[in-house]
Amino acid sequence: MPRIARYDRQSALDKALVLFWQKGYHNASIKQIEHALDMRPGSIYAAFGSKDGLFLEALSCYAKESGDYLSSHMAKYPSIIDGLQDYLREIAMACAPGCPLPSRACMLVKTLLESSNTHPAINHQVNQILDAIEHRIGDVLERAKNNGELKPGVDCSRLARLIQAQIIGLRSFAQRNTRARDVVELGEDMANILDRYRL
Repeated sequence: MPRIARYDRQSALDKALVLFWQKGYHNASIKQIEHALDMRPGSIYAAFGSKDGLFLEALSCYAKESGDYLSSHMAKYPSIIDGLQDYLREIAMACAPGCPLPSRACMLVKTLLESSNTHPAINHQVNQILDAIEHRIGDVLERAKNNGELKPGVDCSRLARLIQAQIIGLRSFAQRNTRARDVVELGEDMANILDRYRL
């Protein structure tokens, strides 16, 4: 039986996500991947085909986790807008310097910039994930409007783009040498913007 059968695929993908978040795609060497996954190179290639294959599958897992998390988060709130505001605050907390569990979502921004001119397939997948996140936010906003939480004239697609642009900007800002409090305050400012659109 091949060695890869003794490894849990999801666990390997989770470990790969952490490594790629820390190092970026280009700076994560095969040796580092081998060590992080506790797998031999042959087993890694047998399971995922290549470093690109591992990275793309890890991104797909992230996309599913992201969608599942947003759904479970929103289910806890009677008010859709309150839930979305707290979602933005949580993103800021996860991106703040010193957070013990750094936001994997930051990896999307890093990868988007890193792969734009070097890896078209990876860049395409990152853009697809960001599009899907934007559409999910738009769907949440549409539900809020249908429930009477937003003004009737709100363009939910446009507002979703604004929210995603703010999230991307926040994640980029958090990479600077800045205080955690500043990042958290920006998250609060982002959340408060939604109050302008409430009915």
